Amino acid sequence: MNQTELIASVAKKTGFSAKDAKSAVQAVLSAVEDSLTKGKGVRTTLGTFGVGKRGARKGRNPKTGEPITIKASKTVRFKASKTIKDKINKR
Repeated sequence: MNQTELIASVAKKTGFSAKDAKSAVQAVLSAVEDSLTKGKGVRTTLGTFGVGKRGARKGRNPKTGEPITIKASKTVRFKASKTIKDKINKR
């Protein structure tokens, strides 16, 4: 499902107009983005979004094969809730 399909699904389930559903979806995604940007996690019934850290590591330039150092970085992590895992696995 892409964002357009998500908006259409929200509009159908809530009875909102497509414009209102788009605003609602964008507001939720923006709030999640703002929280993650501040380094704070977001917990929902779907699961938990968080910020993870990756340490610096060695790698290779795929074009030349030359060894390089990949800088440390942050990444977004998601851990699905038990409820959603059970639904997916039909338990």
